[in-house]
Amino acid sequence: MKYRLYIDEVGNSDLQASLDPNHRYLSLTGIILELDYVAKIVFPALEKLKQNYFNSHPDEPIIFHRKELVNKRYPFNKLQDTMIEQRFNAELLTLLQNWDYGVITIVMDKLEHQQRYQTWRYDPYHYCLAILVERYVLWLKDNQNLGDVMAESRGGKEDMRLKNSFTCVFTDGTNYIKPEIFTQYLTSKELKVKPKANNIAGLQLADLIAHPSFRATLARRENQPLATNFGGEIAKILEKDKYYRSKHGLIDEWGRKWLP
Repeated sequence: MKYRLYIDEVGNSDLQASLDPNHRYLSLTGIILELDYVAKIVFPALEKLKQNYFNSHPDEPIIFHRKELVNKRYPFNKLQDTMIEQRFNAELLTLLQNWDYGVITIVMDKLEHQQRYQTWRYDPYHYCLAILVERYVLWLKDNQNLGDVMAESRGGKEDMRLKNSFTCVFTDGTNYIKPEIFTQYLTSKELKVKPKANNIAGLQLADLIAHPSFRATLARRENQPLATNFGGEIAKILEKDKYYRSKHGLIDEWGRKWLP
Protein backbone atom coordinates (compact mmCIF):
# COMPACT_ATOMS: atom_id res chain seq x y z
CA MET A 1 0.00 0.00 0.00
CA LYS A 2 1.08 3.59 -0.65
CA TYR A 3 1.16 6.03 2.26
CA ARG A 4 1.64 9.77 2.53
CA LEU A 5 2.95 11.92 5.35
CA TYR A 6 1.03 15.21 5.54
CA ILE A 7 2.94 17.93 7.44
CA ASP A 8 1.77 20.99 9.35
CA GLU A 9 3.74 23.33 11.60
CA VAL A 10 3.21 25.29 14.80
CA GLY A 11 5.47 28.28 15.45
CA ASN A 12 8.22 29.61 13.22
CA SER A 13 11.87 28.87 12.46
CA ASP A 14 13.24 32.29 13.47
CA LEU A 15 15.96 31.66 16.07
CA GLN A 16 16.11 35.36 16.97
CA ALA A 17 12.50 35.17 18.14
CA SER A 18 13.26 32.37 20.61
CA LEU A 19 13.66 34.81 23.52
CA ASP A 20 9.95 35.56 23.24
CA PRO A 21 8.05 32.89 25.24
CA ASN A 22 5.31 32.93 22.59
CA HIS A 23 7.81 32.06 19.85
CA ARG A 24 10.21 29.79 21.72
CA TYR A 25 9.15 26.53 20.09
CA LEU A 26 8.85 25.16 16.58
CA SER A 27 6.80 22.02 16.06
CA LEU A 28 6.20 19.88 12.98
CA THR A 29 3.50 17.24 12.99
CA GLY A 30 3.11 14.58 10.33
CA ILE A 31 -0.07 12.58 9.75
CA ILE A 32 0.44 9.17 8.12
CA LEU A 33 -2.44 8.11 5.87
CA GLU A 34 -2.90 5.41 3.25
CA LEU A 35 -3.84 7.13 -0.01
CA ASP A 36 -6.83 4.95 -0.97
CA TYR A 37 -8.13 5.37 2.59
CA VAL A 38 -7.94 9.15 2.21
CA ALA A 39 -9.93 9.03 -1.02
CA LYS A 40 -12.59 6.58 0.16
CA ILE A 41 -12.99 7.41 3.86
CA VAL A 42 -11.34 10.59 5.16
CA PHE A 43 -12.10 13.04 2.35
CA PRO A 44 -15.82 12.13 2.03
CA ALA A 45 -16.31 12.27 5.80
CA LEU A 46 -14.67 15.70 6.06
CA GLU A 47 -16.78 17.03 3.21
CA LYS A 48 -19.96 15.67 4.78
CA LEU A 49 -19.04 17.36 8.07
CA LYS A 50 -18.52 20.68 6.27
CA GLN A 51 -21.82 20.34 4.39
CA ASN A 52 -23.82 19.41 7.47
CA TYR A 53 -22.57 22.28 9.63
CA PHE A 54 -21.32 25.02 7.29
CA ASN A 55 -23.17 24.48 3.98
CA SER A 56 -19.96 23.81 2.06
CA HIS A 57 -20.44 23.47 -1.71
CA PRO A 58 -18.18 21.54 -4.14
CA ASP A 59 -17.72 24.67 -6.27
CA GLU A 60 -16.57 26.70 -3.25
CA PRO A 61 -15.39 24.18 -0.67
CA ILE A 62 -14.79 25.31 2.89
CA ILE A 63 -11.27 24.61 4.13
CA PHE A 64 -10.78 23.59 7.74
CA HIS A 65 -8.39 25.91 9.58
CA ARG A 66 -7.97 25.31 13.28
CA LYS A 67 -7.55 29.00 14.21
CA GLU A 68 -10.77 30.02 12.47
CA LEU A 69 -12.61 27.09 14.02
CA VAL A 70 -11.38 27.90 17.53
CA ASN A 71 -12.26 31.58 17.13
CA LYS A 72 -15.58 30.71 15.45
CA ARG A 73 -14.92 33.13 12.62
CA TYR A 74 -16.68 32.99 9.26
CA PRO A 75 -17.38 30.52 7.73
CA PHE A 76 -17.45 28.76 11.11
CA ASN A 77 -19.53 31.40 12.92
CA LYS A 78 -22.36 28.88 13.45
CA LEU A 79 -20.17 27.45 16.21
CA GLN A 80 -21.03 30.52 18.28
CA ASP A 81 -24.20 28.58 19.08
CA THR A 82 -23.12 26.40 22.03
CA MET A 83 -25.38 23.48 21.11
CA ILE A 84 -24.11 23.40 17.52
CA GLU A 85 -20.52 23.65 18.74
CA GLN A 86 -20.99 20.72 21.11
CA ARG A 87 -22.48 18.53 18.38
CA PHE A 88 -19.75 19.48 15.91
CA ASN A 89 -16.98 18.83 18.44
CA ALA A 90 -18.44 15.44 19.38
CA GLU A 91 -18.73 14.40 15.73
CA LEU A 92 -15.20 15.56 14.91
CA LEU A 93 -13.76 13.73 17.93
CA THR A 94 -15.54 10.55 16.85
CA LEU A 95 -13.95 10.80 13.41
CA LEU A 96 -10.51 11.45 14.88
CA GLN A 97 -10.93 8.41 17.11
CA ASN A 98 -12.26 6.06 14.43
CA TRP A 99 -10.04 6.96 11.49
CA ASP A 100 -6.95 4.86 10.81
CA TYR A 101 -3.87 7.10 10.80
CA GLY A 102 -0.55 7.62 12.54
CA VAL A 103 1.00 10.71 14.08
CA ILE A 104 4.57 11.90 14.55
CA THR A 105 5.37 15.22 16.21
CA ILE A 106 8.76 16.91 16.48
CA VAL A 107 9.23 19.87 18.85
CA MET A 108 12.33 22.05 18.95
CA ASP A 109 13.13 24.35 21.86
CA LYS A 110 14.78 27.07 19.77
CA LEU A 111 16.13 28.90 22.83
CA GLU A 112 17.88 25.78 24.14
CA HIS A 113 19.12 24.99 20.64
CA GLN A 114 20.62 28.47 20.29
CA GLN A 115 22.29 28.32 23.71
CA ARG A 116 23.68 24.82 23.21
CA TYR A 117 25.02 25.28 19.69
CA GLN A 118 26.87 28.58 19.54
CA THR A 119 28.30 27.97 16.07
CA TRP A 120 25.97 25.40 14.49
CA ARG A 121 22.99 27.16 12.99
CA TYR A 122 21.16 24.49 11.01
CA ASP A 123 17.80 25.94 9.98
CA PRO A 124 15.31 24.82 12.66
CA TYR A 125 12.54 23.98 10.19
CA HIS A 126 14.82 21.85 8.04
CA TYR A 127 16.31 20.14 11.09
CA CYS A 128 12.82 19.24 12.34
CA LEU A 129 11.84 18.11 8.83
CA ALA A 130 14.83 15.76 8.64
CA ILE A 131 13.98 14.17 12.00
CA LEU A 132 10.30 13.90 11.09
CA VAL A 133 11.00 12.20 7.77
CA GLU A 134 13.52 9.95 9.51
CA ARG A 135 10.81 8.73 11.91
CA TYR A 136 8.38 8.31 9.03
CA VAL A 137 10.83 6.12 7.12
CA LEU A 138 11.30 4.00 10.25
CA TRP A 139 7.50 3.61 10.39
CA LEU A 140 7.41 2.58 6.72
CA LYS A 141 10.24 0.11 7.33
CA ASP A 142 8.54 -1.38 10.39
CA ASN A 143 5.32 -1.88 8.42
CA GLN A 144 6.99 -2.80 5.11
CA ASN A 145 5.16 -0.07 3.20
CA LEU A 146 6.11 2.65 0.73
CA GLY A 147 5.24 6.31 0.90
CA ASP A 148 5.91 9.93 0.03
CA VAL A 149 5.64 13.29 1.80
CA MET A 150 3.49 16.40 1.36
CA ALA A 151 3.77 19.73 3.16
CA GLU A 152 1.70 22.88 3.06
CA SER A 153 3.03 25.55 0.74
CA ARG A 154 4.89 28.38 2.50
CA GLY A 155 5.60 30.52 -0.59
CA GLY A 156 7.82 30.42 -3.68
CA LYS A 157 11.41 30.68 -2.40
CA GLU A 158 10.57 28.94 0.88
CA ASP A 159 8.98 26.05 -0.98
CA MET A 160 12.14 25.61 -3.03
CA ARG A 161 14.25 25.59 0.14
CA LEU A 162 12.00 22.92 1.65
CA LYS A 163 12.16 20.79 -1.48
CA ASN A 164 15.95 21.09 -1.60
CA SER A 165 16.21 20.17 2.08
CA PHE A 166 14.01 17.11 1.57
CA THR A 167 16.04 16.02 -1.45
CA CYS A 168 19.22 16.27 0.64
CA VAL A 169 17.72 14.01 3.29
CA PHE A 170 16.59 11.58 0.60
CA THR A 171 19.99 11.38 -1.07
CA ASP A 172 22.33 11.79 1.94
CA GLY A 173 20.37 10.15 4.75
CA THR A 174 20.75 11.28 8.37
CA ASN A 175 23.10 10.50 11.23
CA TYR A 176 20.97 7.48 12.10
CA ILE A 177 19.59 6.22 8.78
CA LYS A 178 21.61 5.49 5.66
CA PRO A 179 20.44 7.00 2.35
CA GLU A 180 19.66 3.60 0.86
CA ILE A 181 16.93 3.14 3.49
CA PHE A 182 15.31 6.40 2.40
CA THR A 183 15.47 5.40 -1.26
CA GLN A 184 14.08 1.96 -0.46
CA TYR A 185 10.93 3.16 1.32
CA LEU A 186 10.26 6.62 -0.12
CA THR A 187 8.77 6.58 -3.59
CA SER A 188 9.93 10.08 -4.51
CA LYS A 189 12.95 12.23 -3.78
CA GLU A 190 10.74 15.29 -4.22
CA LEU A 191 8.71 16.86 -1.45
CA LYS A 192 5.17 17.55 -2.62
CA VAL A 193 4.11 21.08 -1.69
CA LYS A 194 0.48 22.13 -1.96
CA PRO A 195 -1.61 24.98 -0.57
CA LYS A 196 -4.27 23.98 1.94
CA ALA A 197 -6.72 25.91 -0.25
CA ASN A 198 -6.59 22.96 -2.67
CA ASN A 199 -8.93 21.20 -0.22
CA ILE A 200 -6.45 18.43 0.56
CA ALA A 201 -7.94 16.32 3.33
CA GLY A 202 -4.60 15.16 4.77
CA LEU A 203 -3.27 18.72 5.15
CA GLN A 204 -6.51 19.81 6.83
CA LEU A 205 -6.32 16.87 9.22
CA ALA A 206 -2.71 17.78 10.01
CA ASP A 207 -3.83 21.37 10.67
CA LEU A 208 -6.48 20.19 13.16
CA ILE A 209 -4.07 17.90 15.02
CA ALA A 210 -0.75 19.80 14.96
CA HIS A 211 -1.42 22.30 17.76
CA PRO A 212 -3.03 19.83 20.21
CA SER A 213 -0.12 17.46 19.60
CA PHE A 214 2.42 20.22 20.19
CA ARG A 215 0.71 21.22 23.46
CA ALA A 216 0.59 17.57 24.56
CA THR A 217 4.30 17.10 23.80
CA LEU A 218 5.15 20.23 25.78
CA ALA A 219 2.94 19.15 28.71
CA ARG A 220 4.52 15.68 28.89
CA ARG A 221 7.99 17.22 28.68
CA GLU A 222 7.16 19.35 31.73
CA ASN A 223 5.47 16.41 33.53
CA GLN A 224 2.10 18.10 33.37
CA PRO A 225 -1.33 16.57 32.61
CA LEU A 226 -3.00 17.07 29.27
CA ALA A 227 -5.22 20.13 28.87
CA THR A 228 -8.88 19.78 29.78
CA ASN A 229 -10.10 21.67 26.69
CA PHE A 230 -11.02 20.37 23.22
CA GLY A 231 -7.36 20.20 22.23
CA GLY A 232 -6.74 18.03 25.27
CA GLU A 233 -9.47 15.66 24.11
CA ILE A 234 -7.70 15.34 20.76
CA ALA A 235 -4.41 14.71 22.58
CA LYS A 236 -6.02 11.85 24.54
CA ILE A 237 -7.05 10.22 21.28
CA LEU A 238 -3.51 10.57 19.93
CA GLU A 239 -1.95 9.06 23.05
CA LYS A 240 -4.43 6.18 23.07
CA ASP A 241 -3.44 4.68 19.72
CA LYS A 242 -2.43 7.21 17.04
CA TYR A 243 1.17 8.10 17.89
CA TYR A 244 3.86 5.99 16.28
CA ARG A 245 5.46 3.96 19.06
CA SER A 246 8.15 1.38 19.67
CA LYS A 247 7.52 -2.36 19.82
CA HIS A 248 7.34 -1.92 23.59
CA GLY A 249 4.68 0.79 23.32
CA LEU A 250 6.92 3.81 23.95
CA ILE A 251 5.74 7.06 22.35
CA ASP A 252 8.63 9.37 23.24
CA GLU A 253 11.52 9.22 20.77
CA TRP A 254 9.16 7.53 18.29
CA GLY A 255 5.86 9.36 17.84
CA ARG A 256 7.06 12.37 19.82
CA LYS A 257 10.58 13.72 19.60
CA TRP A 258 12.02 16.64 21.57
CA LEU A 259 14.94 18.65 20.17
CA PRO A 260 17.71 19.34 20.89
